[in-house]
Amino acid sequence: MQDQSKQTPIVLTIAGSDSGGGAGIQADIKAISATGSYACSAITAITAQNTLGVSAIFPIPVEHLAHQLDAVFSDLNVVAVKVGMLADANIIKVVADKIRHYRPQYLVVDPVMVATSGDLLLEQEAISTLKSDLLPLADLVTPNLPEGAALTGKAIPSNEQQMQEMASALLELGASAVLLKGGHLASDNLSTDLLITDEGIEPFSSVRTATKNTHGTGCTLSSAIASYLAQGNECYRAVQLAKAYISSAIEHADELKIGEGHGPVNHFFEGHQGIR
Repeated sequence: MQDQSKQTPIVLTIAGSDSGGGAGIQADIKAISATGSYACSAITAITAQNTLGVSAIFPIPVEHLAHQLDAVFSDLNVVAVKVGMLADANIIKVVADKIRHYRPQYLVVDPVMVATSGDLLLEQEAISTLKSDLLPLADLVTPNLPEGAALTGKAIPSNEQQMQEMASALLELGASAVLLKGGHLASDNLSTDLLITDEGIEPFSSVRTATKNTHGTGCTLSSAIASYLAQGNECYRAVQLAKAYISSAIEHADELKIGEGHGPVNHFFEGHQGIR
């Protein structure tokens, strides 16, 4: 086995394209790059999208998605894979088949179902395929509260105790770990995510930032986690580092003036000073 400390940490993102640049493949590549890894991609769908919402979705033919995955895996030493928007059951099956075939070291699944704007990004009938075929392969699943509700059939939590119950139900779907994101739980000035494994639950809390520019936060967080895993960090540390990164990206989001709706986070906040 090659010494990963001497290899470029390569992360593959399998997700949809956001023409507005704030989420999806575009956000993933920015986050992976900003956190020190090399990003490659396989596009599952092309969206017509901006800061105001999604106006159209065109799923990539499954044969072409399979070709993209074969091309990347057959040449690049992909250490970690982040999976985002998958659009339909056939696409989910192809991705799961390729993951089982190529067996990357880490798989992070962000079960993208609803955009920040509220637009549905995953067909209802595909949810059962996601649960049966892909989630059991994952090292980490990163749903927000509405996505957790869609996956478990539970009501959206209104307190941390209900979040813990939902996180436990999500872990039973087969992933090694679950990071349940509590950003939708607007109970105080803190946003708390719960990382749950067979060993227990670890909370990650951060102060909420007053901004509407949060488009792509889920994509960015899951990609950053995959990036830090590819660099050799264990799960808890990768989540810790990624949480610090996304918190700073949100804190600096208003330095960017992008669009009229929910703008993106500032992926390259460290190099943004002086750019106006």
